[in-house]
Amino acid sequence: MRNLLNSKPARFFLFALFLFVAFCVYLFYDLPSIKALPENLNQPSVKITDRNGRLLYEILPTEGGRNAPLSVENLPQCMKDATIAVEDKNFYANPGVDIGGIIRAVWINLRGGETLSGGSTITQQVARTLLLSDEKTERTLRRKLRETVLAWQLTRAYSKDEILALYLNQIYYGGMAYGIEAASQTYFGKPASDLLMPECALLAGLPQTPGIYNPFTNPELALERQRVVLGLMEKNGFITSAQRVDAENAPLSYNAAPYPIEAPHFIWMVKDQLDELFTSGQLNAKNSLVIRTTLDINMQKLSEAIVKRRIALFKPLEGETNPNVNNAALIVIHPQNGEILSLIGSVDYFDASIYGALNMATAQRQSGSAFKPIIYAAALDPTRANTWTAATSILDVSTTFATKGGQPYNPVNYDGREHGFVSVREALASSLNVPAVLTLQNVGIENVIALADKLGIHSLDVPQQYDLSLALGGGEMSLLELSRAFAALANEGSYTGTTAILDIRDADGNLLYAPKKNPALQIIDPRVAWLISDILSDDRARSTGFGINSVLKIDRTAAVKTGTTTNFHDNWTIGYTPDLLVGVWVGNSNYQAMHNVTGLTGAAPIWAETMRSILQGRPDKIFSRPAGLTQTEVCDLSGLLPTEICPHTKTEWFIDGTQPTAFDTFYKLSSTGEIVLDLPIAAQEWARSQGLPLLDDANETPRATNDLTLTSPTDNTTYRITPDLDLSSQQLIVSTLTVPDLAQVTFFVDGVALTTLSAPPYETWWVLALGEHQFWAEGVTMSGDMVKSNVVMVTVEE
Repeated sequence: MRNLLNSKPARFFLFALFLFVAFCVYLFYDLPSIKALPENLNQPSVKITDRNGRLLYEILPTEGGRNAPLSVENLPQCMKDATIAVEDKNFYANPGVDIGGIIRAVWINLRGGETLSGGSTITQQVARTLLLSDEKTERTLRRKLRETVLAWQLTRAYSKDEILALYLNQIYYGGMAYGIEAASQTYFGKPASDLLMPECALLAGLPQTPGIYNPFTNPELALERQRVVLGLMEKNGFITSAQRVDAENAPLSYNAAPYPIEAPHFIWMVKDQLDELFTSGQLNAKNSLVIRTTLDINMQKLSEAIVKRRIALFKPLEGETNPNVNNAALIVIHPQNGEILSLIGSVDYFDASIYGALNMATAQRQSGSAFKPIIYAAALDPTRANTWTAATSILDVSTTFATKGGQPYNPVNYDGREHGFVSVREALASSLNVPAVLTLQNVGIENVIALADKLGIHSLDVPQQYDLSLALGGGEMSLLELSRAFAALANEGSYTGTTAILDIRDADGNLLYAPKKNPALQIIDPRVAWLISDILSDDRARSTGFGINSVLKIDRTAAVKTGTTTNFHDNWTIGYTPDLLVGVWVGNSNYQAMHNVTGLTGAAPIWAETMRSILQGRPDKIFSRPAGLTQTEVCDLSGLLPTEICPHTKTEWFIDGTQPTAFDTFYKLSSTGEIVLDLPIAAQEWARSQGLPLLDDANETPRATNDLTLTSPTDNTTYRITPDLDLSSQQLIVSTLTVPDLAQVTFFVDGVALTTLSAPPYETWWVLALGEHQFWAEGVTMSGDMVKSNVVMVTVEE
């Protein structure tokens, strides 16, 4: 045996065996397993489309590019035929490898030391792309043999159709497109299922050298390559000669925007929701995803054009004052289901000078008077004790309130005027400020914030942080929040919230996720919602604040409310019909103030044009009046039932059970038979300024001139106690001007000495108490003379 092993043939055999084993180890020791193939597939990209399937944006994976794998059944036949014709005509017959091509590659390798040519089947290309990606740029015999072995293994593990699907879903077509669905979208802007034969032929020719045959950069070479593919399709019996000629002459329409980004602020909102779905495990990030959103791209483009043009109109001409208006946001919602149809977060997302990337549709800003409908909706709630009605009379005169810090708060109307007794209808429609503060005080800050929270305004989360300035926009909220609250008013008081996603499917159209459609919540009594909508669409009622036929009156029934914040930092307009809501914010993202630009002149023109443009051609749709509302005639000034001497009456809508039962007390007959007004003290100064006859004037005696003068409080002023604040912090300053040689001053309230001071400043504080009160001061001079001030009347109410 030893002699046999020492023989030359044996030694040669052993050496050859050693070389063979070494060669096999060299070739295959780190050969990947085909079981690893699923782990090496391209990560699918995420397509975000509008409600009609038009691409808005595609989120690409961190590695790779656009990819959306299709099932075998959904691969277009023309793409299969073209690919087989140009890449592997014997695909369905060969064992996964081209034996002749491999022998040729070995022979060339032996001659030149490099595999300069060699036939790679479709199966080999799948093996090279998905299992030998680190070696695919090598042109060596070792790599060719390794891919041959893997191709042979793949053929035994997968069907031919599955292998072809792997190729068509994973191969690189250039333009950051992996797979035929991505290539079809990139080059032709359509799904692969809609590809025509000339388009399939062009795409099938790309994988060999996609950089050279890219139709965007080398259209002539791409067409030349297409003709080669069509010729091979004819040669291999996939098409006839006539079909080839027709395909060669067919015009191709390329995608003008292969990687669009439409509605970018909306896109990032959707992306945030996707991240939550991934995190919660409701979606698998490895799936191909097509996110169909609620957005209507046609409506979006229409709205964008209006916003850009309207904001551009604020650019001043030479010599004009710059209004400093640089940005706007807009949202369109379907009130009945909460679907966001359009969302604009800024005039230009890519303009850094206006902080365009900030989404001003979701940024929290002060709302101004746009918040008032929520306050009045709470006041009209028929389940509330002493509920108000649309006819409830509110006194709009200068009134001082106490703020959280105990400081006096004196709201004034935009026009700077007092309007006396106004109804809730006129006060809300004309956006009068003092009545709004009185309404908030009557309802209670906590109650209003609780209602706002139920309507989707969650930013007002700590009621203790706010005071009565909330009535005029002292709380911050987003345009999206306030718009969805208004949507509940449009939807007969039912709150749906807002939604941005309709459904999520894979590239084959299989449903993966659909948001749960929670039933609408009846937050506001439908009758209250109708009253608010009726008031906000009443052009006559808003004439006090905006005049007749303002920009707020469009060519159809529409409820609308504006808002302007202090110093013109923000202005708003939100309005709706029964089936469309448009909300607009105008301002500057960096909080710079605009110059004399209000909700009526800034946001309202954008709102009006958007509403008219979207609703063009649709019939007018009125707000459907629910049952349980009754019209009743009332006396105009008091809102109570008219007496025989009430000179002005009107009809108003009332929720059943809230109609007035008392008769008017304002109009009375004087001793001479004249109709005069018997008004509370707080209203008398306004009445006299309007030339209205007062019952009290007949008994008034002239007041003598006094040496002392009270500088505070102001005569005939009404103050309000805020129930949400500690009473001890709600104080009123009492002060007087001095006279020469004054030794001491005593302040009196209702005849009772409040305090005595012997040195200036002569001022003190008085804790508010309900009722009508008289203030005066009495002093003593150094010579012992007595001096007395004028008497000031004030009223303190809850």
